[in-house]
Amino acid sequence: MEKNTVANVLSQFTKRFSTIIFDLDNTLIATRKADLKTCNKLSSILQTKYNVPNETATEITSSYLHNFRQCPDNTDVSLDVWRQHLWSQALSHKYNYLTQDIYQKWLELRYKYLELKPDTIGLLQSLRSCYHLAIITNGPSNAQWEKINRLHLTNLFDCILVSGDLPWEKPMAEIFYAACNHMGVQPSQCVMIGDKLETDIQGANVARIGCSVWMPLNRDTTNPNSQIKPDFTIFDLKDLLNILPISTICHRDSAVTRTRRNSGTNKRSTHQLLRIPDLDLDNGNSNSSDGS
Repeated sequence: MEKNTVANVLSQFTKRFSTIIFDLDNTLIATRKADLKTCNKLSSILQTKYNVPNETATEITSSYLHNFRQCPDNTDVSLDVWRQHLWSQALSHKYNYLTQDIYQKWLELRYKYLELKPDTIGLLQSLRSCYHLAIITNGPSNAQWEKINRLHLTNLFDCILVSGDLPWEKPMAEIFYAACNHMGVQPSQCVMIGDKLETDIQGANVARIGCSVWMPLNRDTTNPNSQIKPDFTIFDLKDLLNILPISTICHRDSAVTRTRRNSGTNKRSTHQLLRIPDLDLDNGNSNSSDGS
């Protein structure tokens, strides 16, 4: 294919899509890897700084990680109180005097390892020069918004929806429609990128999102469900540029800008327009964020 023909094809593809919707955990941020790395580092700290035997230190951090992934949030108490409770349980009676120190170190290390790399931030900024960007993430409200705020993601996205704030979660079509309505676009104009076939890709298919991109956790992963088919599979966010080229076409002047202007809200409050507080999340973690 001649160079001009390729350019025309890419131009038409860019015209078709105006909006990119990202999953959060294990797509935008390496939650599972970061949590495992954090606990491995804490196991080493327990051994070297507090003289906890090797096997015991491994058991403590493994127990915490398992319980944290099972239930990352408890709406009856604050995030800090809940996580310290989980650490106290994992440390057991012999070592639970370390709870406060270990929790603070866990928090510090976790966000160090979760932090977006400069090239990822640069990619998002480049994409945002052409496309509207959104996040739809499943998970408890407080736990997810802590990550969003600590990682300064509100500065990079036009719309952020957390299932814990809403009556729906992926793969329900309604949560995709809520994002589309908020940004003033049609589902067919959107691209969905996520790591989970059963939530991200299936949800995109049900909502008739224009294009779905699967980003599995491991390169050797094959599609285990022939009924859920993504349009593309990538293994790194930078590979998006092979699917969604940056061009001179700009979709930035859209209903998102008009909504902000007409409502008189600032950027932060616009992100929170669809946030619904005080929902019962006791059974809302079914496909949440890998214990995040």
